[in-house]
Amino acid sequence: MAIIAVAGRKGGIGKSTIVGNLAGEFAAMGRSVAVLDADPQHSMVAWAEQGEGMLARCVQKVSGGVESLRARARSAEKDADVVLIDTAPGAPEAAYHAALAADLMLLPCGPSPLDLFALKQALSLALRARAERRSKKPRIRFVPSKVQVSTNLGRGLASSLKDMGKKVLPSIGQRVAVAEAVSSGLTVAEYAPTSTAREEFRELAKAVDKLLKK
Repeated sequence: MAIIAVAGRKGGIGKSTIVGNLAGEFAAMGRSVAVLDADPQHSMVAWAEQGEGMLARCVQKVSGGVESLRARARSAEKDADVVLIDTAPGAPEAAYHAALAADLMLLPCGPSPLDLFALKQALSLALRARAERRSKKPRIRFVPSKVQVSTNLGRGLASSLKDMGKKVLPSIGQRVAVAEAVSSGLTVAEYAPTSTAREEFRELAKAVDKLLKK
């Protein structure tokens, strides 16, 4: 049983696509999965409603205020091997409550300097939650996201993240198959199972799974 929160202070960094596709990869591993959509825009719910894939069976809308998020996560954990929480950008309280519940906090970051500035704020929030819990949880990992290896910024992102002092998980590229999967209501594992995009999410899920077993 594990609770994984994905958070960031800036929009457009791939949080929801990471949540949805990690859900798909954990399901492919034979795990039961619950996805809590705590973003007021409810992007995960909208994605799931586009089709009849695995997300349609596991995405749950979270409403009723951020204070209920921890209780919802703990409740979902009773029935699922993995609980994934998608949080809203620019909503620090929701991300903070997610961090109070999570075993692992994933902080995606794009290659823009603005993304790196926002990541520092998200990291500070996660560390504040850890201090509140008086625990080593949530464990914190960075995820290079929407990486374009053809650019200098994209190639240097992982190195820039390592310089911030936290471990870095496998990166996720900027790929058309990801957007096409969302528009079909499917995960990349369902939509394009032999694609490079799918392999990237599979490697990320393997790294997360290994981390959770430690």
